[in-house]
Amino acid sequence: MKIPRLVLAGATSGVGKTSITCSIIYSLQKQGYSIQPFKVGPDYIDPRYLSSISKHDTYNLDVWLMGKNQILNSFISNSKSDISLIEGVMGYYDGFEGNSNFASTHHVASLTKSPVLLVLDASKTARSIAATALGFQKFHKNSRISGIILNKIGSKKHENLCRTALEKTKVPIIGVIPKNQSLNIESRHLGLISTSDNKTLKKQIEKISKIISKYLDIKQIIKILKNPIDLPKIQNPKPKKIKTTIAVALDTSFNFYYHDNLKALHREGAILKFFSPVKDKKIPKCDGLYIGGGFPEILGNSLEKNQIIKNSIKKLAENNLPIYAECGGLMYLTKSIISDNKKYKMVGLFDAETKMTNKMRLNYTKGKISKKTTISEKKQNFRGHEFHYSKLDSVSSDSKFAYDLEVGEGIKNHQDGMIEYNTLASYGHLYFDSSNYAKTFVNNCVKYSRS
Repeated sequence: MKIPRLVLAGATSGVGKTSITCSIIYSLQKQGYSIQPFKVGPDYIDPRYLSSISKHDTYNLDVWLMGKNQILNSFISNSKSDISLIEGVMGYYDGFEGNSNFASTHHVASLTKSPVLLVLDASKTARSIAATALGFQKFHKNSRISGIILNKIGSKKHENLCRTALEKTKVPIIGVIPKNQSLNIESRHLGLISTSDNKTLKKQIEKISKIISKYLDIKQIIKILKNPIDLPKIQNPKPKKIKTTIAVALDTSFNFYYHDNLKALHREGAILKFFSPVKDKKIPKCDGLYIGGGFPEILGNSLEKNQIIKNSIKKLAENNLPIYAECGGLMYLTKSIISDNKKYKMVGLFDAETKMTNKMRLNYTKGKISKKTTISEKKQNFRGHEFHYSKLDSVSSDSKFAYDLEVGEGIKNHQDGMIEYNTLASYGHLYFDSSNYAKTFVNNCVKYSRS
């Protein structure tokens, strides 16, 4: 199966990958191509920028969460546009395990057999940049590097010095972007910018992409894309007959979902109905509820005021409606969220308070599901990830937990996954197709509808 594709990697974090990826998408669209974006790793933030400029949902490719086979299945099945573009994560060879490239951008590039453009920050170097480039070429026997983009070039003289030095690599220079602070996508303030609702940010992304595109050799990029290595054809499972309805919280407070998770629920026979805990006055008629991640503290006042929705969710939970919540959803289900010395009353299903902190907790997670839950029928191992700036305080001693963590912090004492009635809520995020989570959740929703 031929899928024209490309990976945009960086020597390190912070070299401008996202801005440049958006610019490549913009440039290719101007050439008449449709682009399907992907993002390496568990990130929910950068995909929002890529989706904003491409007008397509961005899918995550994370070896730790998904496994090698599922990476390829997801990539092939979701590559329905003219070109697939994968933005990397961290440095090119940086993986989960410090002594290997497992789950790194290079790992994903190798699994998908994709050519790679390497972005180098040239701001504090000249001739030495060739040593950096050569190091990336030689570090692995098959680096897959097909082009180099120089970012933050200070002058024409600086550019000439870098170009001359890089001739030794025999890798074409695909772009030379001048140093310009205005070409950086605005600071994300802990990732709290909503590209779906922020028209100003959308315009900023388009403006930056248009400017950077002038410094890219788009013809050379297309040439690199022209003859992709064949990938195997896959047989996508047919969606099951619709048998239940799941309401999904989706607005500026709750919007961190893996698109593959939503597709998995639909494939297993669920109709998804979206609603806003911020604005709506009622929850759609449903047999289950999914509250994803996000930043509910930002609109804490609005969430607090929507008493009707809060009461409805608590009543549904007490009636044993299957509910699954992650991170922001967990926070919303506690008694309150304390942020900037203000306390906002939340649903109050769990006997705990959420407190915002200055410490970022960003980990892959690993452990065992030790109890039967709304998404799991048996004890089993699991992998996930957590990303939050909050912690739960005043957690009741009677609280029940479903996850015992070997890796990750979780809620308390390396435990995660609070259980109350038929509700499961965790700081950790799961990838549904890494197990039978979607099937189990849908089946539990069907059982509820018949009760």
